[in-house]
Amino acid sequence: MVTEPDLIWLFIEPFEELEIPYMITGGVASVIYGDPRFTRDIDVVLEEEAARPQGGHFNLIHGETALRADVYLMGDDPLHAWAFARRERVPLEGMAIWVALIEYVILRKLEYFRASGSDRHLRDVAMMLRISGDSVDQLELERWIDELDLREAIQKAPRYEP
Repeated sequence: MVTEPDLIWLFIEPFEELEIPYMITGGVASVIYGDPRFTRDIDVVLEEEAARPQGGHFNLIHGETALRADVYLMGDDPLHAWAFARRERVPLEGMAIWVALIEYVILRKLEYFRASGSDRHLRDVAMMLRISGDSVDQLELERWIDELDLREAIQKAPRYEP
């Protein structure tokens, strides 16, 4: 994985030590399932201890390195709940980390592409499909694509050329 090791150690190791339920998503997860690329932040979904139906988002910034974690609270989001129940334990450099399943990462990247128009998200989806496409549960992916109205976005991903 092409990411600074400090990114995982700084932000994920404390979640592990405190037994806070989490899953890694975003760019770091797309690197795990797709093409290595550099990233200076990590996206994490936390299963909340307190009831907060609307979810939420905040940032953690490490003062010495300026590395950042974008933290999302699960809330009542059905996609978060579906993915959290299926997150995967992945070994990494002497520890194991919880990573969102590939279908979730693809779906969120497609949502980010739809919202921002950024080719970076299409690139990540295209590379995940090329490298790890055999591990994708196509039925679940298709079900969520229809549920989230992402058909137009997913059709652009296979045509994306980095």
